[in-house]
Amino acid sequence: MQSTDTELGCSGKTEFLSFQLGGLEYGLDFSKVKELRMLQSLERFASEGEIISGVAVSRGVIMPIVDMRVAMSGRQSVADPRTDVIILQLSNSMMGMVVDGVTDVVSLHNDQIRAIPGTEDVAVDYLIGVGECEGRRLILVDIDKLMSIKRDVEGAKQAA
Repeated sequence: MQSTDTELGCSGKTEFLSFQLGGLEYGLDFSKVKELRMLQSLERFASEGEIISGVAVSRGVIMPIVDMRVAMSGRQSVADPRTDVIILQLSNSMMGMVVDGVTDVVSLHNDQIRAIPGTEDVAVDYLIGVGECEGRRLILVDIDKLMSIKRDVEGAKQAA
């Protein structure tokens, strides 16, 4: 992940956009964020599927919308006024990510990021670690790796 300098001139800090999802607070590299939108304000069409909740148009760009609330919990979620869409510029595409709500931008030094306990022997390369700042704990994710995971859907393979 690429580190950025804050406006205060302190180097060695990385800025993360923090967001809520299923009662937990997550963070992703702020440099990947193109814009923030309320779910209700997006022009959406082709709204089908569980995790891919359709496609939307933002500033003339058509992109898939991934509902992370469904992906993380496995249950359909109902949008409310606080439901946000994070428009991401990934390494190979642009997409929207639906979350319960965006919190703020948090700057973390490398020494404020620790490995997630219990993940040492598990292949979860999309988890960067846990960031701790002012009593808050954020689960930090590598959004490019997270969005490139292929979900194994039961019943997708059928005998011919």
